[in-house]
Amino acid sequence: MILSEFKNKLSTVNEVVFLKPDGSLVPKHFHITEVGQINKKFIDCGGTIRNENLITMQLWESIDFWHKLEPDKLISVINLAIDKLGIDDLEIEIEYQGETIGKYELFYEDNYFKLISTQTACLANEKCGLPTFNKIIETAQSCCSPNGGCC
Repeated sequence: MILSEFKNKLSTVNEVVFLKPDGSLVPKHFHITEVGQINKKFIDCGGTIRNENLITMQLWESIDFWHKLEPDKLISVINLAIDKLGIDDLEIEIEYQGETIGKYELFYEDNYFKLISTQTACLANEKCGLPTFNKIIETAQSCCSPNGGCC
């Protein structure tokens, strides 16, 4: 979800409810402790220089159980970040504390802002010599054919 979609959705809801990947809810007394933009320049294992730009929001729960972040307040925090930091309309990444800080994509469905687990991956399979899933299947199928020589 990009920032403008998030703001638009916030303007239509009465409360901000986050659903964790395991199906449980983030407690209603959460805070958004920061809103920012990350510009990451890196080189992958195949030598390709890459740029990644995204909006980051840190979602944190405290012991102040009486706290509840209203949609309008969150919109005002986002607008402040846009005004003061000049952040762009990019994909949002949510940071949320579990056993360690997890990074999640954001999706809206059924009145919930759903935290979607992110995964690591090799960005240069072809240069690293790692076979693709399709290549593994193709190799397994050819090996196990009547003339494949492995049975």
